[in-house]
Amino acid sequence: MTLDPRIPVTLLTGFLGSGKTTLLNQLLNHSGMKDTAVIINELGSTGLDHILARTVESQHIADNTVLLESGCLCCTLSNELADTMRDLFFKRQLEAIPRFTRLVIETTGMADPGPILSNLLNEPVISSTYRLDAVVVTIDSLYGLQQIRDQGEARKQAAVADVLLLTKSDLANDEQLDVLSHALHALNPGATQYRISHGNIDPAAIIDAGLFDPSGKQAQPQRWLRAPTRTKAARGMLPQSVHEDDIVSFTVTMPKPLTWGQLEPVLQWLCSTFGEQLLRLKA
Repeated sequence: MTLDPRIPVTLLTGFLGSGKTTLLNQLLNHSGMKDTAVIINELGSTGLDHILARTVESQHIADNTVLLESGCLCCTLSNELADTMRDLFFKRQLEAIPRFTRLVIETTGMADPGPILSNLLNEPVISSTYRLDAVVVTIDSLYGLQQIRDQGEARKQAAVADVLLLTKSDLANDEQLDVLSHALHALNPGATQYRISHGNIDPAAIIDAGLFDPSGKQAQPQRWLRAPTRTKAARGMLPQSVHEDDIVSFTVTMPKPLTWGQLEPVLQWLCSTFGEQLLRLKA
């Protein structure tokens, strides 16, 4: 059997706060992942995950990490992802960057995976140099059940996964984990499930493992996923980007650093005032 010479791509997605960056950091610290390029995408005008990912002790990873700054991959021009992947490949061939043997794409927690999968599978230049190896989806063990019930993006992500990682499993009891596992199995019976904590998993279980089967997945994106609509962002004093379902992100930039004593009561007020409307806060 002839081995596929194309570069394997792992699509890492999952709803907001489900532990994607923690998982990515653990993976990149593993010795077997030293030849990995990373593309990180975030929802919002100020990216932070690429800073967190570069805390790993690897100059190779630092050199090969790319931040897509224009917001959610499924909402912005898909060409940006394709252009970035082509750019990485050509720099690899020209030895302008270290020679990576695999690519991990970490998406924003609000990403609709359908257009991303379509971009990976159907763009001619990309499909000739890269192959989709696995769709890995993180699911919060405590809040995942509510998220897949209430959030369309969370359901779509879980529905197309090759691997479902039930993260923060140390914070949930066995009954909570079993109920979540059964709900996910009903949504996607073909996906392998792992219960993990602190992002710890053997990379061999999910990276360059040949888990994506195009013959079995061709119909699912059409069944589960629809192309997202893009609403024009409202003008205002704060940079904003608008996702479907009226989800808005914004960034607050302070003129000088704050102490934790100054910040903590504001965060407590935000949580108590807006409750479930506050999906994610990162700083």
